[in-house]
Amino acid sequence: MDTTKDKLPETEKDIDIIAIARYLWSKRKLLLKSSAIAVLVALIVAFSIPKEYTTTVKLMPETNNPVNKMGNLGGLAAIAGVDLGNSTSQDAISPELYPDVVHSTPFLLELFPGQVTNKKKTISVSLFNYLNEYQRDAWWSYIIKAPLKGLSYLIGLLGEQDEKSDKVDPFFLTKEQKAIIKELQNRISVFVDKKTQVVTVSVDMQDPVISAQVTDNVVGKLQTYITNYRTQKAKQDLEFTDKVLKEAQTAYYKAQKAYAAFEDGNKNIISASYRTEQERLRNEMTLTFNVYNTLAQKLEQDKLRVQEQTPVYTIIEPATVPLKASAPKKMLILVGFIFITLAGMTGYLLIRDKQLF
Repeated sequence: MDTTKDKLPETEKDIDIIAIARYLWSKRKLLLKSSAIAVLVALIVAFSIPKEYTTTVKLMPETNNPVNKMGNLGGLAAIAGVDLGNSTSQDAISPELYPDVVHSTPFLLELFPGQVTNKKKTISVSLFNYLNEYQRDAWWSYIIKAPLKGLSYLIGLLGEQDEKSDKVDPFFLTKEQKAIIKELQNRISVFVDKKTQVVTVSVDMQDPVISAQVTDNVVGKLQTYITNYRTQKAKQDLEFTDKVLKEAQTAYYKAQKAYAAFEDGNKNIISASYRTEQERLRNEMTLTFNVYNTLAQKLEQDKLRVQEQTPVYTIIEPATVPLKASAPKKMLILVGFIFITLAGMTGYLLIRDKQLF
């Protein structure tokens, strides 16, 4: 048994690290040449990829606490004689849903008409036209897309082509419009910190000024969207109350004039019919006034409710024009190409010359 154990290591061929290192050192010129080629290719790739600029905005939405908010308005409401009651409604759109809102098709379609201007002020077009006509790609993408474009062109000649239209119908989107929506979805990112509820909106564009403009537009439309959603019911109630109040005011003024005209036309007349008509007109005027007064209080109540439901956003980090490009990462591309080349060449040489086995 002892002799078997002594002979076992001799039957197994262990990898000799020192021998491999000596072998690779002998091939150092080939590895250096490969690395130089990798550096050249990496630089070509890195400088062929269009620059991307990222603008980031951080904002904190207001925590929806109706009880505290109404406490601030309680004094004003009491002076006006308005009972606001206890509102316990919660925000239907939580910050966790903001990414879905921003990436939704209706929201992105609202960004299309926005005008953008590049840093050199040589381009001033809508966001849709900018993404459709002024985007730069790496040179190899044109080579890859050329056969597909030729094939689609031939198919278009034989079949039906999509009609180009400047109008955007969310129900019937063209292939071009869908492609731009997909492009915009990939360029806009929204992250919500679940602990702090801080919302981070980032936009990548090939021009720094346009990146800042689009980011500012996205944040503004997001605030408008959430505000409209939360205040929609309160605004509808306000509009209805205002309409009914005007009708009640007209009715009150009409009853008031009728009562005054009756009094002026029947001076020094004492009769049962006169007193009956006088009482009827007075009661009608009082009734219309009570309705008018109640609706006036209701109007103030609805105005305060709109204010209550309007969210407030604190901009922690506003949109600023980025000074440096966020992509491509040239150093990362360079290191990656060199590493992959050296690893590949090392493996190839060791296997070819059977240095591992």
